Amino acid sequence: MTRRCFLLVALCAAPSLHADGGVKRASAVEGVSITVSDLDRSVRFYTGVLGFERMDERETAGAALEQLTGVFGARTRSARLRLGDEQVELVEYLAPEGRAFPAGSRGNDLWFQHIAIIVSDMARAYSVLRSHNVRHASTGPQRLPDWNPNAGGIEAFYFRDPDGHFLEILAFPAGKGDPKWRRSTAKLFLGIDHTAITVADTERSLRFYRDALGMRVAGASENHGTEQEHLNQVFGARLRITALRAPSGFGIELLEYLSPTGGRRYPEDARANDLLHWHTTLATPDADDAVKALRGAGAAAVSSGKVDGAFLLRDPDGHALLLRERRGQ
Repeated sequence: MTRRCFLLVALCAAPSLHADGGVKRASAVEGVSITVSDLDRSVRFYTGVLGFERMDERETAGAALEQLTGVFGARTRSARLRLGDEQVELVEYLAPEGRAFPAGSRGNDLWFQHIAIIVSDMARAYSVLRSHNVRHASTGPQRLPDWNPNAGGIEAFYFRDPDGHFLEILAFPAGKGDPKWRRSTAKLFLGIDHTAITVADTERSLRFYRDALGMRVAGASENHGTEQEHLNQVFGARLRITALRAPSGFGIELLEYLSPTGGRRYPEDARANDLLHWHTTLATPDADDAVKALRGAGAAAVSSGKVDGAFLLRDPDGHALLLRERRGQ
């Protein structure tokens, strides 16, 4: 099998420990993989509009791919792209084709996921997106209010890629965000700070990502008001937001809609070739140990077993994770 979905053959290693004795089952968030309908079109969008660099391209088929993804007869083309220090993978299923992105999707639907692309100048970045006629998912760029100590001054804008996937551009004010985003640079699109997922119950998700995977809580806020409503295009939006980090890589952000409730559930019959599919790739020193812990926290398996040191599974809300073993982590 050729390399797919950030897969590398690796050997098992014993789980490493945090200083407090807790198991560190997630040593890095390595990237996200997004299913697309037309790889060439999507590569043009991400490289031509958002400044990503194409790293490589692969075509894959065979039993290992089928066992990993749960998609019989799968044949895929994929491209790995880099922006700054971070990576995404775009995957087109040549066979079998999956379902289109769900109509009327909004931020409180539980399949919602985006990546937050950091920009050095929000006004200029928004102008670039407008010049390429991107589809708005926000009314326009929003500056979060100063009364919110953890989010005040952050500027954000949601938009859609050619398949309807949600994306975000984000600009941090002084004193917020990773210091690397404030380095002097002429670049406009800098890298990826986090991937955000909508969840039904933050405490349940923390038992999964914090307690079972060993990620640390890096910050939290409760966001509401007209700016948040117009950012998410959800009237009455009130969100509990929790930022999680592994020892390296970008973050995973949990978005729980305290209101309005009633977002649609992740389809139980969703598959990796459907266009709503994303998976987040995490490095782990022992995939078998991690999968056992995550099943105890509500994970559902997608893979029929470990394939080239990797498992694909779903969290309690349906979001997919690829766990990949890495020696020495």
